[in-house]
Amino acid sequence: MYRVKHDHHSAGRDRRHRRTRGCRTLRVMASLFIASLGLPALSSTQTSNTADSLSIFFLGDGGRHQPSLRAQELIPLMANRRIGVTYTESLGDLNAENLVKYDGLIIYADQVKIDSAQEKALLDFVNAGKGLIAIHSASYCFPRSSRYVALLGAQFKYHSTGSFRARTVGTDHPITRGEPEFETWDETYVHTKPNQDCVVLQVRREGDSDEPVTWVRTQGKGRVFYTAYGHDERTWNNSGFQSLIERAIRWSCGRPAP
Repeated sequence: MYRVKHDHHSAGRDRRHRRTRGCRTLRVMASLFIASLGLPALSSTQTSNTADSLSIFFLGDGGRHQPSLRAQELIPLMANRRIGVTYTESLGDLNAENLVKYDGLIIYADQVKIDSAQEKALLDFVNAGKGLIAIHSASYCFPRSSRYVALLGAQFKYHSTGSFRARTVGTDHPITRGEPEFETWDETYVHTKPNQDCVVLQVRREGDSDEPVTWVRTQGKGRVFYTAYGHDERTWNNSGFQSLIERAIRWSCGRPAP
Protein backbone atom coordinates (compact mmCIF):
# COMPACT_ATOMS: atom_id res chain seq x y z
CA MET A 1 0.00 0.00 0.00
CA TYR A 2 1.27 3.35 -0.91
CA ARG A 3 1.31 5.96 1.86
CA VAL A 4 0.53 9.47 0.65
CA LYS A 5 2.45 12.31 2.26
CA HIS A 6 0.13 15.29 2.82
CA ASP A 7 1.13 18.82 1.89
CA HIS A 8 -0.83 20.80 4.49
CA HIS A 9 -0.39 24.09 2.61
CA SER A 10 -1.69 22.56 -0.60
CA ALA A 11 -4.59 20.95 1.25
CA GLY A 12 -5.50 24.32 2.77
CA ARG A 13 -5.46 25.94 -0.63
CA ASP A 14 -7.65 23.17 -2.00
CA ARG A 15 -10.17 23.57 0.80
CA ARG A 16 -10.28 27.35 0.29
CA HIS A 17 -10.70 26.81 -3.45
CA ARG A 18 -13.60 24.40 -2.86
CA ARG A 19 -15.26 26.86 -0.45
CA THR A 20 -14.85 29.74 -2.93
CA ARG A 21 -16.17 27.60 -5.76
CA GLY A 22 -19.07 26.52 -3.53
CA CYS A 23 -19.93 30.16 -2.69
CA ARG A 24 -19.86 31.10 -6.34
CA THR A 25 -22.15 28.18 -7.13
CA LEU A 26 -24.60 29.29 -4.43
CA ARG A 27 -24.57 32.88 -5.73
CA VAL A 28 -25.28 31.65 -9.26
CA MET A 29 -28.08 29.40 -8.00
CA ALA A 30 -29.53 32.30 -5.99
CA SER A 31 -29.40 34.61 -9.01
CA LEU A 32 -31.13 32.00 -11.14
CA PHE A 33 -33.78 31.51 -8.47
CA ILE A 34 -34.38 35.27 -8.18
CA ALA A 35 -34.60 35.58 -11.96
CA SER A 36 -37.13 32.73 -12.09
CA LEU A 37 -39.34 34.73 -9.69
CA GLY A 38 -39.08 37.86 -11.81
CA LEU A 39 -37.34 39.78 -9.01
CA PRO A 40 -34.47 42.24 -9.51
CA ALA A 41 -31.06 40.78 -8.78
CA LEU A 42 -29.07 42.29 -5.93
CA SER A 43 -25.99 44.25 -6.90
CA SER A 44 -22.99 44.93 -4.70
CA THR A 45 -24.48 48.29 -3.70
CA GLN A 46 -27.95 46.96 -2.90
CA THR A 47 -29.17 45.21 0.20
CA SER A 48 -31.66 42.42 0.64
CA ASN A 49 -32.89 44.04 3.88
CA THR A 50 -35.61 46.42 2.66
CA ALA A 51 -37.78 46.22 5.77
CA ASP A 52 -37.41 49.97 6.35
CA SER A 53 -38.14 51.01 2.74
CA LEU A 54 -41.61 51.97 1.50
CA SER A 55 -43.33 52.20 -1.87
CA ILE A 56 -45.98 54.92 -2.24
CA PHE A 57 -48.42 55.64 -5.07
CA PHE A 58 -49.24 59.35 -5.61
CA LEU A 59 -52.53 60.24 -7.30
CA GLY A 60 -52.68 63.78 -8.68
CA ASP A 61 -54.36 65.57 -11.59
CA GLY A 62 -53.80 68.44 -13.98
CA GLY A 63 -55.65 70.90 -11.77
CA ARG A 64 -54.86 74.24 -10.19
CA HIS A 65 -52.86 72.78 -7.30
CA GLN A 66 -50.26 71.50 -9.79
CA PRO A 67 -49.66 68.16 -8.08
CA SER A 68 -47.13 67.09 -10.71
CA LEU A 69 -44.85 69.93 -9.61
CA ARG A 70 -45.36 69.03 -5.96
CA ALA A 71 -44.54 65.41 -6.77
CA GLN A 72 -41.31 66.51 -8.47
CA GLU A 73 -40.34 68.22 -5.21
CA LEU A 74 -41.41 65.32 -3.01
CA ILE A 75 -39.95 62.35 -4.92
CA PRO A 76 -36.21 63.08 -4.47
CA LEU A 77 -36.76 64.20 -0.89
CA MET A 78 -38.50 60.95 0.05
CA ALA A 79 -36.06 58.85 -1.98
CA ASN A 80 -33.31 60.04 0.34
CA ARG A 81 -35.41 58.68 3.20
CA ARG A 82 -35.97 55.24 1.61
CA ILE A 83 -39.50 56.07 0.48
CA GLY A 84 -40.13 55.49 -3.22
CA VAL A 85 -42.95 57.55 -4.76
CA THR A 86 -44.66 56.82 -8.09
CA TYR A 87 -46.85 59.58 -9.57
CA THR A 88 -49.93 59.25 -11.76
CA GLU A 89 -52.85 61.38 -12.94
CA SER A 90 -54.87 58.42 -14.23
CA LEU A 91 -57.86 57.27 -12.21
CA GLY A 92 -57.59 54.03 -14.15
CA ASP A 93 -54.60 53.21 -11.96
CA LEU A 94 -56.92 52.86 -8.97
CA ASN A 95 -57.32 49.13 -9.38
CA ALA A 96 -56.46 46.16 -7.21
CA GLU A 97 -53.82 44.79 -9.56
CA ASN A 98 -51.85 48.04 -9.45
CA LEU A 99 -52.43 49.09 -5.84
CA VAL A 100 -51.20 45.77 -4.44
CA LYS A 101 -47.66 46.86 -5.37
CA TYR A 102 -47.70 49.72 -2.86
CA ASP A 103 -47.64 50.24 0.89
CA GLY A 104 -49.58 53.49 0.79
CA LEU A 105 -51.46 55.95 -1.42
CA ILE A 106 -51.08 59.74 -1.45
CA ILE A 107 -54.08 61.68 -2.80
CA TYR A 108 -53.51 65.33 -3.71
CA ALA A 109 -56.04 66.09 -6.41
CA ASP A 110 -59.31 67.77 -7.36
CA GLN A 111 -60.78 64.80 -9.20
CA VAL A 112 -64.58 64.94 -9.25
CA LYS A 113 -65.74 61.53 -10.45
CA ILE A 114 -64.77 58.08 -9.29
CA ASP A 115 -66.53 55.00 -10.62
CA SER A 116 -67.71 52.15 -8.40
CA ALA A 117 -64.80 49.84 -9.32
CA GLN A 118 -62.20 52.52 -8.51
CA GLU A 119 -63.98 53.40 -5.26
CA LYS A 120 -64.04 49.72 -4.26
CA ALA A 121 -60.34 49.28 -5.09
CA LEU A 122 -59.46 52.30 -2.93
CA LEU A 123 -61.57 51.17 0.03
CA ASP A 124 -60.34 47.56 -0.23
CA PHE A 125 -56.75 48.82 -0.33
CA VAL A 126 -57.13 50.65 2.98
CA ASN A 127 -59.36 48.06 4.64
CA ALA A 128 -56.74 45.40 3.89
CA GLY A 129 -54.16 47.26 5.95
CA LYS A 130 -52.54 49.79 3.62
CA GLY A 131 -52.08 53.51 4.27
CA LEU A 132 -53.91 56.56 2.88
CA ILE A 133 -52.11 59.90 3.04
CA ALA A 134 -54.57 62.61 1.97
CA ILE A 135 -53.29 66.15 1.50
CA HIS A 136 -55.13 69.48 1.24
CA SER A 137 -57.47 69.30 -1.77
CA ALA A 138 -58.01 65.59 -1.17
CA SER A 139 -60.87 66.61 1.14
CA TYR A 140 -62.84 67.82 -1.89
CA CYS A 141 -61.73 65.05 -4.20
CA PHE A 142 -64.59 62.71 -5.25
CA PRO A 143 -67.17 64.96 -3.49
CA ARG A 144 -70.13 62.81 -4.56
CA SER A 145 -68.73 59.64 -3.01
CA SER A 146 -70.10 59.39 0.52
CA ARG A 147 -67.92 56.34 1.16
CA TYR A 148 -64.79 58.30 0.26
CA VAL A 149 -65.82 61.25 2.46
CA ALA A 150 -66.36 58.84 5.37
CA LEU A 151 -62.98 57.21 4.66
CA LEU A 152 -61.20 60.56 4.72
CA GLY A 153 -63.01 61.81 7.81
CA ALA A 154 -64.60 65.07 6.58
CA GLN A 155 -65.29 67.15 3.47
CA PHE A 156 -64.02 70.60 2.47
CA LYS A 157 -66.59 73.41 2.87
CA TYR A 158 -64.81 76.75 2.27
CA HIS A 159 -61.54 78.56 2.85
CA SER A 160 -59.81 81.89 3.23
CA THR A 161 -56.03 82.43 3.07
CA GLY A 162 -53.23 83.64 5.30
CA SER A 163 -50.13 82.78 7.27
CA PHE A 164 -50.76 80.65 10.33
CA ARG A 165 -49.16 78.22 12.72
CA ALA A 166 -51.31 75.20 13.54
CA ARG A 167 -51.30 74.25 17.21
CA THR A 168 -50.43 70.64 18.00
CA VAL A 169 -52.96 68.97 20.28
CA GLY A 170 -51.95 65.36 19.58
CA THR A 171 -48.63 65.74 21.33
CA ASP A 172 -48.27 62.03 22.12
CA HIS A 173 -49.09 60.73 18.64
CA PRO A 174 -46.18 59.23 16.62
CA ILE A 175 -46.73 61.69 13.77
CA THR A 176 -46.53 64.85 15.87
CA ARG A 177 -44.68 63.74 19.01
CA GLY A 178 -41.59 65.92 19.47
CA GLU A 179 -42.18 67.79 16.20
CA PRO A 180 -42.03 71.60 16.37
CA GLU A 181 -45.00 73.61 15.13
CA PHE A 182 -44.33 75.54 11.91
CA GLU A 183 -45.74 78.63 10.25
CA THR A 184 -46.61 78.91 6.57
CA TRP A 185 -48.88 80.74 4.17
CA ASP A 186 -51.72 78.49 3.10
CA GLU A 187 -55.43 78.22 2.47
CA THR A 188 -57.39 78.06 5.71
CA TYR A 189 -59.70 75.13 5.10
CA VAL A 190 -62.93 74.67 7.01
CA HIS A 191 -64.58 71.23 6.78
CA THR A 192 -68.01 69.71 7.16
CA LYS A 193 -69.41 66.16 7.58
CA PRO A 194 -66.84 65.22 10.24
CA ASN A 195 -66.38 61.56 11.11
CA GLN A 196 -66.60 61.27 14.88
CA ASP A 197 -63.83 58.68 15.13
CA CYS A 198 -61.14 61.06 13.85
CA VAL A 199 -58.22 61.78 16.17
CA VAL A 200 -57.27 65.43 15.75
CA LEU A 201 -53.54 66.20 15.80
CA GLN A 202 -53.41 69.90 14.84
CA VAL A 203 -55.88 72.78 15.00
CA ARG A 204 -56.01 76.47 14.16
CA ARG A 205 -58.31 79.19 15.44
CA GLU A 206 -61.36 79.86 13.26
CA GLY A 207 -63.59 82.51 14.82
CA ASP A 208 -64.50 81.32 18.31
CA SER A 209 -63.53 77.68 17.85
CA ASP A 210 -60.65 75.40 16.93
CA GLU A 211 -60.81 74.08 13.38
CA PRO A 212 -59.05 70.73 12.82
CA VAL A 213 -56.11 71.02 10.41
CA THR A 214 -54.60 67.54 10.67
CA TRP A 215 -56.19 64.31 11.82
CA VAL A 216 -55.94 60.53 11.62
CA ARG A 217 -58.35 57.62 11.78
CA THR A 218 -58.38 53.88 11.18
CA GLN A 219 -60.39 52.04 8.53
CA GLY A 220 -60.56 48.27 8.74
CA LYS A 221 -56.93 47.17 9.12
CA GLY A 222 -55.65 50.36 7.50
CA ARG A 223 -54.72 53.86 8.63
CA VAL A 224 -55.81 57.22 7.23
CA PHE A 225 -54.01 60.56 7.57
CA TYR A 226 -55.26 63.95 6.40
CA THR A 227 -53.84 67.46 6.60
CA ALA A 228 -55.37 70.65 5.25
CA TYR A 229 -51.87 72.07 4.80
CA GLY A 230 -50.46 72.05 1.27
CA HIS A 231 -51.90 74.62 -1.14
CA ASP A 232 -48.65 75.45 -2.96
CA GLU A 233 -44.85 75.40 -2.88
CA ARG A 234 -44.70 77.75 0.09
CA THR A 235 -45.91 74.93 2.29
CA TRP A 236 -44.47 71.99 0.32
CA ASN A 237 -40.99 73.47 0.61
CA ASN A 238 -41.36 74.07 4.33
CA SER A 239 -39.19 71.62 6.28
CA GLY A 240 -41.86 71.30 8.97
CA PHE A 241 -44.43 70.20 6.40
CA GLN A 242 -41.96 67.80 4.77
CA SER A 243 -41.28 66.16 8.12
CA LEU A 244 -45.03 65.95 8.80
CA ILE A 245 -45.62 64.14 5.49
CA GLU A 246 -42.74 61.71 6.02
CA ARG A 247 -44.01 60.82 9.48
CA ALA A 248 -47.56 60.52 8.13
CA ILE A 249 -46.40 58.11 5.41
CA ARG A 250 -44.54 55.95 7.91
CA TRP A 251 -47.38 55.90 10.43
CA SER A 252 -50.06 55.22 7.80
CA CYS A 253 -48.01 52.31 6.44
CA GLY A 254 -47.27 50.94 9.90
CA ARG A 255 -43.56 51.72 9.72
CA PRO A 256 -42.29 54.00 12.51
CA ALA A 257 -39.64 56.56 11.70
CA PRO A 258 -36.10 55.19 12.07
